[in-house]
Amino acid sequence: MAALRLITFADAAGSRAGLLLEGERVLDLAAAMPPARDMISVIEAGPGAMAAIRALAANPPAGAILPLGSVALQAPIPRPRRNVFCVGRNYMDHVAEGDRTRGITQSEVPKFPQFFTKAPDCVIAPGALVPPHTDVTKWLDYEVELVAVIGTAGADIPKEKALDHVFGWTIGNDVTGRDLQRRHGQWFKGKSLDRSCPMGPWIVPAADLDASDLAIGLTINGEQRQGSRTSKMIFDVKEIIHQLSAGFTLLPGDVIMTGTPEGVGYAMQPPQTLKPGDVMALTIEGIGTLTNTIGA
Repeated sequence: MAALRLITFADAAGSRAGLLLEGERVLDLAAAMPPARDMISVIEAGPGAMAAIRALAANPPAGAILPLGSVALQAPIPRPRRNVFCVGRNYMDHVAEGDRTRGITQSEVPKFPQFFTKAPDCVIAPGALVPPHTDVTKWLDYEVELVAVIGTAGADIPKEKALDHVFGWTIGNDVTGRDLQRRHGQWFKGKSLDRSCPMGPWIVPAADLDASDLAIGLTINGEQRQGSRTSKMIFDVKEIIHQLSAGFTLLPGDVIMTGTPEGVGYAMQPPQTLKPGDVMALTIEGIGTLTNTIGA
């Protein structure tokens, strides 16, 4: 059976959770399964709700189906309840390219995950415009990332149990003002510009996808910039969850961006910054493609 694609969509009746079906059809989960008001409700409802959704996918009720063209896709979790958790410098080739821009020729493998956050307000929908922010940054950049969505709360999670806490997977674009990132030292400012976190286009449940070795890449206006595999992470998802949850409770609906591979614009020769009109297409095998454009 094909992997489920859980979406958040909006129409005149408001924003709610849905399931993208074949034939460009949307199953309105709020209509078919009323407790599923939004994606957080779906996640918190647990395995029983997912079993019910799978049954609905196999035999969708006609009265709860909408044409995809009649709705607007939102980010799967349009407004995370807490900051978006992120991991920096988690692919060795990306570490090396960043070091080269600072004149460092011998890179060292990070000993621990480098955690930072983006403000939850940064999250935007597939297809939404990303502001160029030319008034505050001259070095706007992109980063394709695998995003883990937490399904079960937990603290001090053992590495061998970490994937039990993952609800599913989506794609994130960690749009960054590189000059702000360096100027302020702590990365939050450069990473939390308004509308700087496209996410989506949907969540693929963890039961439907092994994310340990997926092709991950990004193009700008059709030109390949990033291309790698998730197996090249320095700290895999299990280690990330284990370390992040040490003394800290992860909650259902939390999202964790797991780092970006090599090929970012600021490390190119010559450097390439994002410009108005640039189309960013981020693809992860088994999930899909997230596309956003830099606005005027």
